[in-house]
Amino acid sequence: MARIIDGKKIAAETREDIKRRAAEFTAETGVVPGLAVIIVGENPASKVYVRNKHKACLEAGFRSDVIEMSEDTTNDELLAKIEELKADDGIHGILVQLPLPRHLDEKAVLEAIPPEKDVDAFHVVNTGKIMLGDYDFLPCTPAGVMKMLEYEKIDVTGRECVVVGRSNIVGKPMAMLLLHANGTVTVCHSKTRDLGEVTRRADILVVAIGKADFITGDMVKEGAVVIDVGMNRREDGKLTGDVDFASVEPKASAITPVPGGVGPMTITMLLENTLTAAKKKTK
Repeated sequence: MARIIDGKKIAAETREDIKRRAAEFTAETGVVPGLAVIIVGENPASKVYVRNKHKACLEAGFRSDVIEMSEDTTNDELLAKIEELKADDGIHGILVQLPLPRHLDEKAVLEAIPPEKDVDAFHVVNTGKIMLGDYDFLPCTPAGVMKMLEYEKIDVTGRECVVVGRSNIVGKPMAMLLLHANGTVTVCHSKTRDLGEVTRRADILVVAIGKADFITGDMVKEGAVVIDVGMNRREDGKLTGDVDFASVEPKASAITPVPGGVGPMTITMLLENTLTAAKKKTK
């Protein structure tokens, strides 16, 4: 029977620590860490995420600005808003909620955010720094996964690590972080031949592909640590991950549930990045 890795508990403890450190920083410098989140359009899931980010910021004692822009916002209008936030010394982190409406140039928008305020760590400068292992910020979800492994005292050194998914947001940076932690890393994707043969080698399996219940028990090694980054909604309305929990949990030594696993850690690491940005700006 696998140990359940409780993301809610780890996130709550980490947020309390961030709140304490932020209060000490503000008392010492008079500076309140500030995050601005831009949301374009009416995507319901994005609205929930933004609301959760706003709430988490306020609970941590941060300044939180939410800028809502209409679905028909132009590239120039969005870039002008980013320029405005770049010049605001009270804002230390700028985040543009993805996905954007299709007519907008996501690459240009993300690169308009200055690297020192890029608390999502999506800017090409920050992704390059992650590659080198000399970074200021980490993408929030992979950083959250590493925090969970550390909290659970799961040592990555020398372990066979398999990441299923190669997105710029999770898969690629996740592989880099596991590599920096001295894991032996394989990245799988839609073109991988005999996926199960690869995933069965994993001591630590991280799954981030966006397909409900895709990884099943027969694809997992006995005693593996399984980290499920997926968040999907079944036809019955229930949330599920990319891992079929029922068949995988009996084989794993430790596993993250969905919901209540990796999800709460993502916003937690966003708070960490925003505090880091505020400290770097105030040096």
